[in-house]
Amino acid sequence: METTTEGTFRVLGAAPERADDLLLLDRADHEPVRVAADGYDDLAADVDALRPGYLVDATLAWADGDARFDTVEVRKRTLFTYADAVTGLFEAALDTMEQARREGAGVQGRPTFSADGEPNGAVYAFAEQSGERDIFEEIRTGALPLEPLIDRLDEEEDCEHEVFVFRPLEHDFVVVYLVLHRDSVLADTVRDTYDYPRPAES
Repeated sequence: METTTEGTFRVLGAAPERADDLLLLDRADHEPVRVAADGYDDLAADVDALRPGYLVDATLAWADGDARFDTVEVRKRTLFTYADAVTGLFEAALDTMEQARREGAGVQGRPTFSADGEPNGAVYAFAEQSGERDIFEEIRTGALPLEPLIDRLDEEEDCEHEVFVFRPLEHDFVVVYLVLHRDSVLADTVRDTYDYPRPAES
């Protein structure tokens, strides 16, 4: 028997161990949901166009525990970028990690500002817990959702953002940089610095 559910979801990316599926995060309960990404007719172009970070309104059809898109509509084209083994971290990230280390905090955050003093994002440092948790993978798979941080950024301006999740090569932290405006000079600078071009989009 097939049932359907409607909701708003964040696209996290390809599902672990099953690259033909997408992993979504249900905005209602912050639970990850694996959804088939191929085998569509009318929705094929819409599903193929989804990118990590997109916020979508969707109806999911369930059969035998597996979910497929019945409808999908993009609400915001926020982008997520996951970068492992990053070197040459920017000053705000280094300062945030150092503050977290001094205070013994598991997570530390601070806003960032443009040269004109305007808010342009926020940087967070999550202390890695060697042998216990893999924070980078928890963020990528939705076990540690970033939605509360994105909601806080939306309070500054409710728009499309760019979110960078960095696992530094030389530090025992995961750095999350939420850039307020998508396609901004700041977002372009981050992408150019770490050589992560913006994905092709339809």
